[in-house]
Amino acid sequence: MEESSRMGSMNERERTRGRRSDIVFAFGLLLAGYVAWLVRDVLVLLYVSALFAVALTPLVRAVSGLKLGRWQPFKGIGLLVLLLIAGGGLTLFGFLALPPVISDLQSFAQELPTRLPAVLAQVKRLRFMQGPHAAAMIAKVQDMVSNAATYLLYSAKNWAGGLFDVVMGIVLTIYFILEGDQAYAWFLAFLPPEQRGRLDGALRRAETRMASWLVGQGSLMLILGVVSTIVYVSLGVRYAYALGFLTGLLNIIPVVGAAVCIGLALLVAAIDSWGRVIGVAVFYVVYLNVENSFLVPRIMRSRVNLPGWAILVSLLIGSALAGVLGAMVSVPTAVLVAVLLDEYLVHREEKGV
Repeated sequence: MEESSRMGSMNERERTRGRRSDIVFAFGLLLAGYVAWLVRDVLVLLYVSALFAVALTPLVRAVSGLKLGRWQPFKGIGLLVLLLIAGGGLTLFGFLALPPVISDLQSFAQELPTRLPAVLAQVKRLRFMQGPHAAAMIAKVQDMVSNAATYLLYSAKNWAGGLFDVVMGIVLTIYFILEGDQAYAWFLAFLPPEQRGRLDGALRRAETRMASWLVGQGSLMLILGVVSTIVYVSLGVRYAYALGFLTGLLNIIPVVGAAVCIGLALLVAAIDSWGRVIGVAVFYVVYLNVENSFLVPRIMRSRVNLPGWAILVSLLIGSALAGVLGAMVSVPTAVLVAVLLDEYLVHREEKGV
């Protein structure tokens, strides 16, 4: 009897200790979630940088392993070579694309004070612009123009903040490429030894598929950028090089990037003539059909191995959670989630666990 009573009291103490541990763990989890919510912007930047590092690391290794006969010119400096190529591309873009844009913006700023009253006078003479509502709208436009300096100041602050995030993202990506193995080993050290191998294998497969996504997406971006630049130059569209560069660059964002490019190109073409607008529209109709029916199935589907609805859902969720950054990493994130689900849910059902 005494032995059973002693055992019962020990079991009760263990249950009490277990409940206390559960309560402490729940409060710790809530506190961690609250802190994560407070620093969510920093966590998103870290996550995006880590994903790009994972996708770019195989490319850095491939550049470092290039050989010319027996000579290996880029051994150990693949990252530096890629940075130099990116810097050279941006410099070339600045020399070719930015001067006409800056020149037109300067001319527009100089002519705006003298041309705005005449434009407003013509607008007031239109029939649908008669009445008190039209007068209030014109007054609001005049007020916005008069406060243009304030709007530009706020815009400059936002652009400065965005530029700082871009620079920090590049720095973090470089750090993760250089020190990623140590950070990855540190992360795995938190897991029990029997689970490390399985998670490591799943993450390695995800890394391979994300690197394949980068190669495929880069190919699509390059094709669209080059072809669109040739079309813009042939049609005589203003800022052809700048538009071609942005068209290729924004194509990294699925669906949304193409929509923004189409709208921007049509708007710039409309400045000069409707013929250019029709030409740009015809080009995009033809190209989107060729891309969706020929390029994407051959370049992306075999690399990403995700259905179209999964890409759209991931795009919507990513853009809702983190805006443009979330949209940019939506596809590689969907690849990571798909690999983890396949490893821990689909395989488990197949094994009857």
